[in-house]
Amino acid sequence: MKVEKKVVFRLTKCYSIAPLHYRGQDCILVAAEKTDRCLLFDRKGELLDTIWEGPGGTMSMVQIPGSDGQFLATQKFYSPNDSADAEIVAVYPEENGGWGVRTLVKLPHVHRFDIVKRNGTNYLVACTLKSGHKYKDDWSMPGKVYAAALPDDFTAFDKEHPLELQVIRENMLKNHGYYRVTANDMDTCLISAECGVFRFFPPEKTEGEWEVEQLLDAPASDAVLADFDGDGEKELAVIAPFHGNHIRIYKKRGNGLEKVYEYEKPADFSHAIYGGELCGRQTLVVGHRGGEKNLLAFRWEETGGYRSELIDKDCGSANVFHYVHEGKDVLISANREIDEIALYTLEDISG
Repeated sequence: MKVEKKVVFRLTKCYSIAPLHYRGQDCILVAAEKTDRCLLFDRKGELLDTIWEGPGGTMSMVQIPGSDGQFLATQKFYSPNDSADAEIVAVYPEENGGWGVRTLVKLPHVHRFDIVKRNGTNYLVACTLKSGHKYKDDWSMPGKVYAAALPDDFTAFDKEHPLELQVIRENMLKNHGYYRVTANDMDTCLISAECGVFRFFPPEKTEGEWEVEQLLDAPASDAVLADFDGDGEKELAVIAPFHGNHIRIYKKRGNGLEKVYEYEKPADFSHAIYGGELCGRQTLVVGHRGGEKNLLAFRWEETGGYRSELIDKDCGSANVFHYVHEGKDVLISANREIDEIALYTLEDISG
């Protein structure tokens, strides 16, 4: 692929990325892991606004469906050892300018969350990395997965009147990875932990139960599902183990999954992940934050199987987001290890 890189901003420990539709424009949010800003950009990478100056600690951001610029975000998750005060907040543009921030629910150690939809109902699903700790690097209290049906009006919730959540899965040690997978007009949740990779299906009716399917019983930090080889069935791509250095792809064989590819080099502290169409082909993108700190693309070739390609080096991506702008494929990356927000415009020149 031909790659053009544009550094659009410097943000200390930039981490979380999310799309936001606001005032008729498709925009991009980028927020910091440590105490720093949340910023709003247009899709060319031009800075539009500062959402907040702090407190930071933002692992996830998701637009409230149907809203004009309203979104949910995590705050005060600064690290696995400094996340006891973490919460999910509702963020909204104020009539006279600026942005308001209101607590939706305090949820210690909340790392990833999303809003998914089934049969007209929106559900919040929230994943805690752990449930507590007594000392640094204490993993004796596994994380959980929580959920709640969401109302249309969020204004009733604040610190004194939080959203009520229910536990839908316990004993999720190192509950780190989340990826939304949409199929048959339904959103599902791909959640990765030390105990494996699970797919969560929202209930058919609001009062119903969540369905949980285990796809893999090996430790995983993050995972995606995509049809990389074009045979009509999705493969499972996995980063393993927690913050690990292995990049693997599994394919369904019989009643289980078989590993069909593993990247031949150690990709230390792999973290950023994307799986889907890129320049007209199904592609896996992984960024790792240790070692060579590369941003890599993986594709299936009819002759030779899976092959890797370097997008960037020494960048240390924490998260990436893909979109198409003016007919061109773009990856925006939070290159956390060098405090850099970068746009990569990609073009397939193989044919």
